[in-house]
Amino acid sequence: MTESERTDRLRTAHTADLAPAALDEIRALLDAAFDGDFGEDDWDHTIGGIHAFVQDDHGLAAHGSVIQRRVLHRGRSLRVGYVEGVAVRADRRRQGLGGRVMEALERVIDRAYVLGALSASDDGASLYAARGWVVWPGRIAALGPHGVVPLPDEEGSTYLRPVAAAGLPDASDALFFDWRGGDLL
Repeated sequence: MTESERTDRLRTAHTADLAPAALDEIRALLDAAFDGDFGEDDWDHTIGGIHAFVQDDHGLAAHGSVIQRRVLHRGRSLRVGYVEGVAVRADRRRQGLGGRVMEALERVIDRAYVLGALSASDDGASLYAARGWVVWPGRIAALGPHGVVPLPDEEGSTYLRPVAAAGLPDASDALFFDWRGGDLL
C-alpha cells in the first residue's frame, strides 16, 4: 500500500447529506477539471443522487455521482443510474482514483437500477471501457416537450453498464432519454 493510499479516504453520500461547504468543494473541483466549461445545468445534473468522492490530505481529490434518469426502450420505462460529474484533481490523475470512484458508483448502479449509463469524454472513455462499460451501438434520442429529439452526436460516446443477468437492451431500437435542461447526455 502506497503512502497516498493510506491517506486517501473514499466516501459515498447523498446530496442531501452533504454540507454546503462539501458541495462547494465538489463544484470547485468540477469547475477546475472541466477548465471552466462546467455550467449551472451541468451542476444541476450532478446533484440529487449519490456522490462518491476521495479526500486526501489536500482536500477533495476525485468525485463522481449517480443520479436517476428514465430511459424509454420498446415502450418500457427503464430506471437508469446515470453517472455525472466524474473528475480527478490534476495532481492526482492516473493514480487509480477515477477507478475507485467508479467502483463505488457501480455498486450503487448494480443494486438500485436496471441499467447504468453515461456520456464519456474522449479523455474518460478508456476508463469506462476498461471497467466493462459498453458503447451503445444503437440510436439515441430524447423525449422533448414537443416530441422526439434525435441525438446523433451522442451516438458513439454513450456507454451502458448492464446490471446482473438483465443484459443490454436490444440495439435495434433506440434509447429515448428523459428531457432536461442543458446537455441532454
